[in-house]
Amino acid sequence: MRYISTRGKAPALSFEEAMLSGLARDGGLYVPETVPTMSEAEIRALRGLSYEEVAFRVMRPFVGDTFTDETFGDLIAKAYAGFGHAARAPLVQLAPNHFLLELFHGPTLAFKDFAMQLIGQLFEEALTRRGERVTIVGATSGDTGSAAIEAFKGLDAVDVFILFPHGRVSEVQRRQMTTPTEDNVHALAIDGHFDDAQARLKDMFNDFTFRDDVRLAGVNSINWARVLAQVVYYFSSAVSLGAPDRKVSFTVPTGNFGDIFAGYIAKKMGLPIDRLVVATNQNDILHRCLSSGAYKTSEVHPSISPSMDIQVSSNFERALFDAYGRDGNAVGQLMDELKAGGFNVSQGALQALREHFESGRVSEDETLATIRQAKATMGELLCPHSAVGVKVAEDHRSTEVPMITLATAHPAKFPDAVEKASGIRPPLPARMADLFDRPERMTRVPNDLGALETLIRERIAK
Repeated sequence: MRYISTRGKAPALSFEEAMLSGLARDGGLYVPETVPTMSEAEIRALRGLSYEEVAFRVMRPFVGDTFTDETFGDLIAKAYAGFGHAARAPLVQLAPNHFLLELFHGPTLAFKDFAMQLIGQLFEEALTRRGERVTIVGATSGDTGSAAIEAFKGLDAVDVFILFPHGRVSEVQRRQMTTPTEDNVHALAIDGHFDDAQARLKDMFNDFTFRDDVRLAGVNSINWARVLAQVVYYFSSAVSLGAPDRKVSFTVPTGNFGDIFAGYIAKKMGLPIDRLVVATNQNDILHRCLSSGAYKTSEVHPSISPSMDIQVSSNFERALFDAYGRDGNAVGQLMDELKAGGFNVSQGALQALREHFESGRVSEDETLATIRQAKATMGELLCPHSAVGVKVAEDHRSTEVPMITLATAHPAKFPDAVEKASGIRPPLPARMADLFDRPERMTRVPNDLGALETLIRERIAK
């Protein structure tokens, strides 16, 4: 199994090399050269298996010879041992033909745990075998950072620096990043919004001197291993509802396009997905693009669903790569145009995108109303991001095909918004009950590449 860059100018890599590199040296994102498929019989055989066994069977073809079967199985088992639900990703019925996929039973109460807990194990195993140490730098709109710090804290082979937009994450999200005491993790509050943090991260990867000096690695959803781990719960949930003998649709609240791109990969692997519906909040660039073909950035407006407050959706590049017939030069041209404010998707590529993706937009008032209504009529307390998904799903679901909405975070991660909508302030799980009593440790940093690189060099030299 080889991995190629979406911009076509970087060498093909193995799974291990692509995982440890993160971003390709030509600025592109790694994707598999070919997507392995599963037959109907192989998909049907997933029924009744544990989540860990489904994960092994779905991901194994992508890993190549990086890990033995025994080692890979052990790493998967370790990754999900700390989840708070035996099913790992349980389904809950909301309404006729509408189901909620609860992805918040991991250590940091968000879907990012499914990928990050596994990546932590994969990195440690690969780096220990190689006798190497890396510096992980990540950018987060809230959940990726806490999941990364939880997954990598205390590990011997990595130093972790997480950039998050100062004052633009929930208090729970911030405290999950700033309260760990391990010396190898660092929470950096950047002056700006998430797109600024993501841009500085990409700048670091494109500064090859810095990249090589600190052995830079990335665990944002630019890292293919992140996407791969998220493919699994599309299979586990669809099989629970009758796949492959029954089609299933998914609605995904997303800002960076990684979670729904994992659904696209599941579809390419052979999972009978009818529709993949992109759900956006008021920062609706993905909805606008799929509706009009114009991907034009604008101001990021802070919302009650802050993990979706994004205008530059990194993983959309992977979808564009396929939509443009895997033409790396075309994708590179679009990304150059994006730096100047945006681009227009060609008619052929737009048609290709629309064959797989639909979209919807939800306002702040509609998000609050959905939280309130879901509690009253469905008996489910939703986080604001999950509420965005449920509202769009209700607008798009049919009577013929089951709709699964991804619940991306526990409501306790966003207690102010949930309480405003429902009158209920969701408590943290018992294992996190003292989160607000723990001392915080973070560094405020300017939105400046040089200052960030200097700080990182100083910290890892100690």
